[in-house]
Amino acid sequence: MQDSTLNPDPYETKHFYFLCIFRKEIWKTGGHVSTYNRAVLEILSVTAPIFILIGLGYVCVMTRLISQDATRGMGVFVITIALPALIVRGMANKPLADSMDVDFLGGYALASLLLFVLGMLAYRWLRRANLAESSMAGLGMSSANSGFIGVSICAMVLGTEPASRAVAMTILVESMLMIPLAMAIADSASGQEDAGQLKRLALTAKRLMRSPLLIAICLGLFLAAFRIPLPGVALRVIDMLAMAAAPVALFAVGGNLHGLRPRGMLGDAAAISLAKLILHPALTALAFVLFPGMTPEMRQAGVLFAAAPMLSIYPILGMRYGIEARASATLLLGTVLSFITISAAIALIS
Repeated sequence: MQDSTLNPDPYETKHFYFLCIFRKEIWKTGGHVSTYNRAVLEILSVTAPIFILIGLGYVCVMTRLISQDATRGMGVFVITIALPALIVRGMANKPLADSMDVDFLGGYALASLLLFVLGMLAYRWLRRANLAESSMAGLGMSSANSGFIGVSICAMVLGTEPASRAVAMTILVESMLMIPLAMAIADSASGQEDAGQLKRLALTAKRLMRSPLLIAICLGLFLAAFRIPLPGVALRVIDMLAMAAAPVALFAVGGNLHGLRPRGMLGDAAAISLAKLILHPALTALAFVLFPGMTPEMRQAGVLFAAAPMLSIYPILGMRYGIEARASATLLLGTVLSFITISAAIALIS
């Protein structure tokens, strides 16, 4: 079947001369070149706005149009208001089984935990690093920026509903499994065990109970479990807040990246970033094979979340163990490289 794009009107295109030259070769491939170009443009139409917003935030802070404190405030707004609204919106007025996918939780947690262990052991063996540094390296490889970049990508590719469902479950895995595990291992090796195991557990539980994201997840599960419908006015308010989550989050990410410098740590930053951006989505896709009950949409959502760069609070966590410079360099490089890997992930799942 002849592709209509092979017969453009010469009076309506500036490239008619070149199309005439390559017309014969394109016809031999059955229009595959044209199809490939359209696919590339479709992927760029999704990823380009995401990184344009990140770049806009960076430029605004760099030119002092907006202060970095303002972008930090935007990040607080996303974490405490907009993202919790998005999570509640994904769970409200739905049965509990539709709000929480046990297969998704199991597969994503398995992939993240496996990469954390492998990454920590490899970093400790190859770099001869101490246990605290190795644990933080493993965390950088296995925990995604779900609340800022991951949810934005997923919402643009798959829609708001699967994004709001998936972000709640990835946040559960990261905040209740990956971060506590990594910090417990790092604390035990860095001389910070004097507070006692019970006290550290109590402090961790206290932080979790105060987390707006986990409060939103609990609220959404409560509404879904007891079939409590939200009124129309409340849903409209939640929708308005949820719509602000993605663009404000991306702008804040760009603004907060300003000032981060690699400082001669490109090797470590590249190793952690590439493991995060390539191995994490690959292992997630493989882990989902063990859970055949998952829908294709949720499989795709999990891979997209895993393809996002590491946690935005990664340098803050690293500061506790004196590796904030390396963590900052890793976050900066991982965010830049994710433009390529996220585009590749979208192409593969499409």
